[in-house]
Amino acid sequence: MSLFVPKFDESVIVREAEAEVVGRAPTTVRLLADSSRTGGALSTQRVTLTAGADGAKPHWHDNSAEMFFLLDGAADILSGEDVVTAGPGDLVIVPPGKPHAFAAVPGADADLLIVLTPGVERFEYFRHLQRIALGEATSESLLEVQELYDNHFLKSEAWDARRR
Repeated sequence: MSLFVPKFDESVIVREAEAEVVGRAPTTVRLLADSSRTGGALSTQRVTLTAGADGAKPHWHDNSAEMFFLLDGAADILSGEDVVTAGPGDLVIVPPGKPHAFAAVPGADADLLIVLTPGVERFEYFRHLQRIALGEATSESLLEVQELYDNHFLKSEAWDARRR
C-alpha cells in the first residue's frame, strides 16, 4: 500500500457566503474545495436536496472513495447493491470501484457534505450538470467526460427499485 501525501502550503478556508453555488432547488450544490486547492487530497461540496430530489444517479469512481455525511434530513444512499437510509450525523463511505448514488428520501429534504479522496477536479463537472439543466448541453454529453471526472455511470436494479 502506498501513502499519498498531499502538497499544499496554505490552509483552505471557504466561507459559506463565498462558495460558488450551482443549481437551484430541488438540487443545490455548494462548491467548497476542489482537488487543486488541496494538493490532490480531496474535493468537497455540500449538496442540498428538497422534497425527495435525486442527488446523483448510480455511478462509480475508479480512483476515489466518496464520503457522505448527512448534516440534516434523510437520504437514501446506494452502496453496491445495498440502499441505506441515513439521518443527521450518519456517515457512509463508499470505496473506489463500488457503485453508489444518493437522493433525499421521498417526501423529505437532505443536506449532505460530500468528500472525494484522493481529490478529483470536480467543480467543472458540476458546472457541466448545470449546463445540462439549462439546456445548454445534452445529458449524453456526460458520457464524453466520464474518464475526465472519474465518474462512470451504470444501471442499478436495487436503486431503481428503491426510487420507484
